Amino acid sequence: MKIAIVHDWLVTNAGAEKVLRAIVDIYPDADIFSLVDFLNDKDRADVLNNKFAKSSFIQKLPFAKKHFRNYLPLFPRAIESFDLSEYDLIISSSWAVAKGVKKRKNQVHISYCYTPIRYAWDLYDEYTSNLKQPKKFLVQQTLRYIKQWDIQTLRRVDFFIADSKFVQNRIKKTYDRDSVVIYPPVDTDKFTLKEKKDDFYFTASRLVSYKKTKLIVEAFNKMPNRALIVIGSGEEYDSIKAIAKDNITLLGYQEDEILIKHMQRAKAFVYAAIEDFGIVPIEAMSCGTPVIALNDGGTAETVIDGITGVHFEKQTPEDIIKAVNLFESLQLDSKKISHHVKTYSTDRFKDELRTFVNSKVKI
Repeated sequence: MKIAIVHDWLVTNAGAEKVLRAIVDIYPDADIFSLVDFLNDKDRADVLNNKFAKSSFIQKLPFAKKHFRNYLPLFPRAIESFDLSEYDLIISSSWAVAKGVKKRKNQVHISYCYTPIRYAWDLYDEYTSNLKQPKKFLVQQTLRYIKQWDIQTLRRVDFFIADSKFVQNRIKKTYDRDSVVIYPPVDTDKFTLKEKKDDFYFTASRLVSYKKTKLIVEAFNKMPNRALIVIGSGEEYDSIKAIAKDNITLLGYQEDEILIKHMQRAKAFVYAAIEDFGIVPIEAMSCGTPVIALNDGGTAETVIDGITGVHFEKQTPEDIIKAVNLFESLQLDSKKISHHVKTYSTDRFKDELRTFVNSKVKI
């Protein structure tokens, strides 16, 4: 049986790429397709086991390496340009357009869905509200086209897998399609337990708007007696650095070794984003570090209030401050926290995905 794995784009090693690596490990002989493949050597080894994806025509367009997202209006055409007719099974790893690849009637397409396209659906207002004309009009028209295309291509997916119950509900609401939940893999062997904690709070993510790291910094600006360390880089780095007070340390991008040390030593990990699943909070809990997170999205499922961390209800500095103060009054068990997230291990993911695929096709 010939297998094709389709991933939206390959430019970094983030949460979706950890899922992709596990899929590649299950099916090492599969061919990989992606709109673009600009992985550096280290990430290529980590994500694709040194393989290269077959990329679309966007790979060769001007300035694509840094600005491929500017070609969003071409994404549907680009993903449809892949000829997958020789494959028996297609597995798409999709948060944007990968699920829209063309298929023949006798092929099986299983889509591991991180979310219906954010730009066109739940984050439409966020992406368009602050734009000025005529750019706003052009972006709105593009996203309406993407949304229409997204619905029209639903018939190309035979089976949906959601990465959380939160996304399962979103798939049902947006696509009116059923799905099964298989939680993403977390390297719980790499993020190991450390029971002794230091007196600082910690957060780590890409520094982009929807991750809400600036919100966390604003909260800790109002708690000058509590130290916060931030790891991550992105478009909001400079604006966050400009407002951060003396109790807040920004370390920018760091390699995994440094990230893990902070994960292990922090008294708590703080996270304010509405995530589809959220692998980083799981990694923190694997280190025995409690998580203070929003009671929405994936963290509402993975963080057990009062046992593995503390929930807050709204994305406001005041709610974060209240949650931190509540956390300070608790004594949470690091061993129990670490043990809880063993259920999200990479081996568990591989077993569940392999079992599901085998139930739908004969390999």
